[in-house]
Amino acid sequence: MYFKQFYLGCLAHASYLVGSEGEAAVVDPQRDVDQYVAEAEAQGLKIRYVVETHLHADFVSGHRELAARTGAEIVIGARAGATFPHRAVKDGDELRVGKVVIRVLETPGHTPESISLVVIDTEVSDAPQKVLTGDTLFVGDVGRPDLAGARGFTPQQMAAMMYESLHQKLLKLDDGVEVWPAHGAGSMCGRNISKETSSTIGQQRRFNYALAPMGREEFVRLLTTDLPEAPAYFNADARINREGAPPLAEVHRPAALLPQQVVAYANLGYAVLDVRAAAEFGAGHVPGALNVGLGGQFASWAGALIPLGTPLIVVASDEAQVDEAVTRLARVGHDAVHGYLQGGMGAWREAGFEVSEVEQVSVAELRRMLEEQGELQLLDVRRPAEFNAGHAPRASNTPLSPRLREEAARLDTERPLAVICAGGYRSSAATSLLRPFGFRRLYNVEGGTSAWIAAGYPVEKPAAAI
Repeated sequence: MYFKQFYLGCLAHASYLVGSEGEAAVVDPQRDVDQYVAEAEAQGLKIRYVVETHLHADFVSGHRELAARTGAEIVIGARAGATFPHRAVKDGDELRVGKVVIRVLETPGHTPESISLVVIDTEVSDAPQKVLTGDTLFVGDVGRPDLAGARGFTPQQMAAMMYESLHQKLLKLDDGVEVWPAHGAGSMCGRNISKETSSTIGQQRRFNYALAPMGREEFVRLLTTDLPEAPAYFNADARINREGAPPLAEVHRPAALLPQQVVAYANLGYAVLDVRAAAEFGAGHVPGALNVGLGGQFASWAGALIPLGTPLIVVASDEAQVDEAVTRLARVGHDAVHGYLQGGMGAWREAGFEVSEVEQVSVAELRRMLEEQGELQLLDVRRPAEFNAGHAPRASNTPLSPRLREEAARLDTERPLAVICAGGYRSSAATSLLRPFGFRRLYNVEGGTSAWIAAGYPVEKPAAAI
């Protein structure tokens, strides 16, 4: 058997190629599918099946393009309601690629149609060796029960389904069976996903908090309490995937724009998206621009912070960054990139237009400011669980989201504001959302809470978390 995981850090997304004797199946493909075609050709494999473990909400799948290019059949759970040509599968159905058997387990809970795929290499044994768990079982976590795919079910009903899927299906597999999920750390499809991208049933039985011995009611309560807000683009992506996305080649390259044109488009309501690193953005950017850097989970945050369908103008360091941004935006359904600032901020400055700045400060400077400036406000934009695990003194917590602007109304624009996250990435995005409010002084903390802790500075925790 040939087996390969493709891991896309930008979306914390894992997809797979399973092959044997000249045949292959691709599982949960990302939108840009060239890598699967190339890898299959390199290994002498013909892709017969494109399998979706569920209708993904956090990215746009390339299943239709990959099927069109290879002649493969798309396979998805019978309850998906997919409108594209496909094979609807149920519990116990099997696909064969060479001497490999891929057996379907219906494992609803994250979505009603969720399936897991038991992989059996019959040349080795007739017993299962791997299971591709989609968004049902992660390393260290299980899938959220409250996302777009529920379609008419309450989170409590979905969590009850998840309990049965785990205990009556996946945990019936032997401890040595390898677990290969569809997402890793950072994905909003779970709450506590580990950085490891594979595991075993036995390891998860021992170390996954959601698999600890408990009854169904306790499990449902655990899975439906304190869930983070789901990004708005999830509903749109699930709908796109139910119908099938157009080929990536149909997403046109944006036009090169002069600074005057960027101003005109911004005045018409186009969003200006600056994809440079936090330090570059802070040193000078187009007023009102949103900063989501290519160096982090760019696609996820761009999808979360900008409504799909919003016409976009990109500001980048060079044209290679523009091309990268267009591809990564398309992975979450942002296909409306109309233009980019030709010549970047250098051209903007030469044209004489106003430049906004956000001062970058080290954690040492932040500590000094906290000691010397009683009026300094410190805003931590990490998720509540991160904040509760330990934060800099005097910090308040408002997670980065589109609602940050509304919740920032309680902050005093006449007092200086420092924004902090884990490493300086989300906080830079947050400062770009807050900059138009006119704070007297606005700072982004470089290195974030990680640098603060590494420096040995004092950390506070909420009383309930101690």
